[in-house]
Amino acid sequence: MTHPDIADAAVIGVNDDDGEEIPKAFVVRQPDVELTDTDVMEFVASKVAPYKKVRRVEFIDAIPKSSAGKILRKDLRR
Repeated sequence: MTHPDIADAAVIGVNDDDGEEIPKAFVVRQPDVELTDTDVMEFVASKVAPYKKVRRVEFIDAIPKSSAGKILRKDLRR
């Protein structure tokens, strides 16, 4: 969320090809901004511990949230 080109984001755990759980980020870009998955992964890698590095990025239009403002991770898993 501290990246200037990111409007909103959420991270969930997903299984990779080996069955190991890895972090996957869902990112909403700021309007009229070119942002790649590599940009996001490099930015996060510079801020967190190695095991927390984002391994996959998916760009979406909006993060699903409840009326209380909580991220609906179950909707992101679909």
